[in-house]
Amino acid sequence: MPDWDEQAQAAQARYEDGAARLPDEPDERQRQLTRMANASWAAGLSLLMAGRLDHARTWLLRAAEIYRRSWADAPPDSWGRPIAAVKARLIAGDGAGAEADATWAVGLGATRSESPIGRYAATLALLVLVDDPGAAVLASTLLGEETVPESVTDALSALAEHDAGGYESAIRALLEDFEVREEFLEDVPVADTVLALQALAEPRGLGVALESPLLPG
Repeated sequence: MPDWDEQAQAAQARYEDGAARLPDEPDERQRQLTRMANASWAAGLSLLMAGRLDHARTWLLRAAEIYRRSWADAPPDSWGRPIAAVKARLIAGDGAGAEADATWAVGLGATRSESPIGRYAATLALLVLVDDPGAAVLASTLLGEETVPESVTDALSALAEHDAGGYESAIRALLEDFEVREEFLEDVPVADTVLALQALAEPRGLGVALESPLLPG
């Protein structure tokens, strides 16, 4: 079991180091901002696992803000950044912020993206905005796409269709996928996508009781 406080401190140190060396050149700057956002994300998840909820929220919201800042100079189709921002807001319990970032993602053209990751971002955004019919249509375009895990697509579809049985099967499959992974962003073993999707499931009455070393106790 990781020492979550130690993980958080290391991530915070990476963030501070990046903030102290933020370059002016646009491409280098967006790369550094992404590294800072990843470190903030890692700190937030580690603090969440340590049970330090207020501090976790602070770092997760910081991550969301920096992912959004990094978009301006990012390469085209850097859809992982809006996805990460929305997920961070959902995990932090920031409903208003999640809606704002979801609206931003849609405004960027995610619903019209040819990229599966872009359409994943759009589907997630529409679920946040409670446009479930629109989310269902987009989720159907992700079927069979290798860049989006099948269990994620299934969970998104089930949320959009209010399919309780389908959601439970999909979210358990996604958690199992996390549990056999050997690599995690910033080496923080947390089932972050499960947490974000559960935040969308709860208000729809679809939440599932889950236990795992990769989830908060």
